[in-house]
Amino acid sequence: MTRQEREERIRGWLSGRIPQEWFEIVELTTDREEITVVGTLPAPRHDGDVSPAERAAAELGRIKEFRERTRDDRIRIARELEHATGQKVAWGALCGETRESFTTLSVPVMTRLRQSERRVLDTLVESGVARTRSEALAWCVKLVGKHAESWLGELRTAMAHVERVRAEGPDATAADDPLAVEDPHENPPETKPGDEPKS
Repeated sequence: MTRQEREERIRGWLSGRIPQEWFEIVELTTDREEITVVGTLPAPRHDGDVSPAERAAAELGRIKEFRERTRDDRIRIARELEHATGQKVAWGALCGETRESFTTLSVPVMTRLRQSERRVLDTLVESGVARTRSEALAWCVKLVGKHAESWLGELRTAMAHVERVRAEGPDATAADDPLAVEDPHENPPETKPGDEPKS
């Protein structure tokens, strides 16, 4: 199964599982560790013209109200999906021009750097751009992602094509679909205190 097919199955499962009155999924992002679900909420109505600051505050308030009202249900849905996929689930919302992520998973990534590369990180630390080398490295990754988005998009498209061709190869085996093997309602996962997904 390709990454695109897997994301489509996850999106389909979520579309059927999330209450219709919540939101429409506008963004589903996955990697090996995490599934991020962002939905759009209706923007608050205003009588007459309002300032950008008032509009932003109203949108942020709408997101906060949704987050608090749906917390228990979102935790339940996230637990079911985590049990089926082995990935953590993060939520977010978009309201008007305001976007907020409720939870995100921070994963350590080990790397080896040569002196010239370490000097780049140390320069960022010494200048006050970052507090530590790890924060400086994260800053560099964000900068590349921001300024090379079209190039990264082309890479992802190329990788999706390779995945599709590989999946159609003569030695390809049908991968089990964890979302279709088991109904999470029938055998809910056992949880221990402290294991509940954050929201």
